[in-house]
Amino acid sequence: MPQILIKLIEHLQADDLGMAELAALISSDAGMTSKILAVANSSAYHRSTRAVALEPSLMALGTDMIKTIVISESVFQTFNNFPHSGSTDLRGFWKNSLSAAVIAREVAQRMEYGHPEEAYLAGLLHNVGRLALLATAPKEYAFNFTARDDEDLCAVEQRTLQITHAEAGAWLIERWHLDSFLADSVLYHHEPSERLQSAHPLIRIVRLAHLMSTHQPDDEAIAGAAHLCGLDPDVVDAIGAAAVRQVAKSATQLGIDLSGADDIAAPPAYAPAMLDPVRQRLSDEVRNLVLVSEVGQTFARQQGEDGLLESMTRSARILFDFDNTVILLENPTGHALVGMPTGEQQRIAEFSIPLQRGGVVAEAALARKLAFVKRDAESLGLAEEQLFRMLGTDSLVCLPLVSGGRCLGVMIGGLASWQVPHCQKRERFMQAFGAQAAGALEAALSERGQAHRQLAHVAEEYREASRRVVHEVNNPLSIIKNYLSVLDGKLAKREPVVGEMSILNEEIDRVGQLINGLADLQPTESSRATNVARVVDDVLRLFRASEFVPAGVQIAVNMPADAGEIDGDADILKQILVNLVKNAVEALGTSGRIEIANRGHVNRDRTLYVELVVSDNGPGLSADVLANLFSAVRSTKDGAHHGLGLSIVHGLVKKMGGMIACRSGRAGTTFEILLPARSGASMVAGVQPRAMDSV
Repeated sequence: MPQILIKLIEHLQADDLGMAELAALISSDAGMTSKILAVANSSAYHRSTRAVALEPSLMALGTDMIKTIVISESVFQTFNNFPHSGSTDLRGFWKNSLSAAVIAREVAQRMEYGHPEEAYLAGLLHNVGRLALLATAPKEYAFNFTARDDEDLCAVEQRTLQITHAEAGAWLIERWHLDSFLADSVLYHHEPSERLQSAHPLIRIVRLAHLMSTHQPDDEAIAGAAHLCGLDPDVVDAIGAAAVRQVAKSATQLGIDLSGADDIAAPPAYAPAMLDPVRQRLSDEVRNLVLVSEVGQTFARQQGEDGLLESMTRSARILFDFDNTVILLENPTGHALVGMPTGEQQRIAEFSIPLQRGGVVAEAALARKLAFVKRDAESLGLAEEQLFRMLGTDSLVCLPLVSGGRCLGVMIGGLASWQVPHCQKRERFMQAFGAQAAGALEAALSERGQAHRQLAHVAEEYREASRRVVHEVNNPLSIIKNYLSVLDGKLAKREPVVGEMSILNEEIDRVGQLINGLADLQPTESSRATNVARVVDDVLRLFRASEFVPAGVQIAVNMPADAGEIDGDADILKQILVNLVKNAVEALGTSGRIEIANRGHVNRDRTLYVELVVSDNGPGLSADVLANLFSAVRSTKDGAHHGLGLSIVHGLVKKMGGMIACRSGRAGTTFEILLPARSGASMVAGVQPRAMDSV
């Protein structure tokens, strides 16, 4: 409703509207100011000079004419913009409305009703519901828009659209929240006179104005309505005659073309033949199936949870005529329904309903059944009262979103009370819609959960990789530290250090490789051939001549003459052996024996492996430690990364496609490693040991 009209009505109801207030009101609206100036300077007022200022124009028109112009122009501008009004001949409609307005104002003055302008507005709007129905259902209502305005028309509207134009007009005006019986006068303008004996004067006035402005007036009905208004028949005739002249004059002043309006036919209302109930029900079911299928495809095309929720609320408003829609979803614990912000409904994010404390919404979710709630229902819970205020409607529809027997949440739709019966007839369709929405929502939530799990998995992999790199970097750093000590002694004695420098360069490169490996959680597996004996020699060379191995610890190597090759990266094998030898040295303490042996080829599940063994004669491992040997658990070692070494060894062996096992007892601990033999290697009948090298 235009703000200028709302303010005008407020002034009229307060009885404080003078010329000063009218001038201030009109000057705030450029369009209305232009209209007033145009009328004041028209030939109807025979002015010798044109008035270019608002105040002289207002003085020339007078307060009554100004009120008429403001009310009429506001209504015409507003409702001429309704959908389909531009493609429909509205001359007959506006002549009928303007006639009713002029008559209503004159009747109000004869009855000494305190607000004649309010009566004028009520007469002007009494049939605006017909424009609303045309905008809403142009195909179904196009013919009946020009039909005769009588009780038969209301019956046809109720049967075909489940709402009359009187109900539609009243609903529209109620949304303006006026302190007036204006909506009631529109709603009851088709009521018989015997029902309006004690009705508000405005209702009786509009009833009489409606009867007098129709194409084919009913004299008996007019007489009954006039009696309710306390008017004699001759007075009614005088009002009717004066109204014809006044309507023509007002139309000219307002610039409304009503020429030929009386020639527009007003046939009886038409309703198509009723379909067989079974066929109608079948037709409705098929239509609903198609709509549900289309809705499902629309939901499937949405990107992300926010887009899906927006699509759900938008589709519900279109399909079920909801004024506003909000969605409440179960929280992760399943103890409450929490609001999901969509579009303009952002504060709903702070709203929640406990499921175990009752209430209509909670019961609908728990029972998985559709529920309808009216604002005046007894014992409404606080949550429902809040929803009514948020949505600003008379009734609520609680539609559970059920998928696979699980209720994901509830969609709350707001609508007017008169729409509830129509929604109840479409209950099955609404449930099907809820199932489609719930299915799409469950898929979106599942994707979100999967994405969170993937992120958590990647984060855990990075954490594990970081721990592994920090642990593994300590090995070459320890070796570098020891060799730096050796270098210090050799340089002091001016001895050659070429070998030590070569080892240092190799270990520094290995540190760089380990750190670079952190950027690739799943590095490409290498299929290079690796000579096992050469890698073992490199490991021994690392430990040889360093202070890491106590003098009382002997390291022996038992390799066959043809030690064979494996499919794998030499650096990974080196990393495995360094960890195992380092652990063995730490387990032995100051004395003991470590052996690294190649036991030749082993056939396991039709795959050929090379078996490497690293053993020591230390005190052995306890049963508890042995049970969790290859897991990242706490051990008896000191330091921030204790307990990681063997889990890293296990992971490296798996990366090479091998297997690792451990035997431990009082006689010591043995690690047996199977690594894939180089492709094309032949089975070895036996192992020919070579001389034991010792450190």
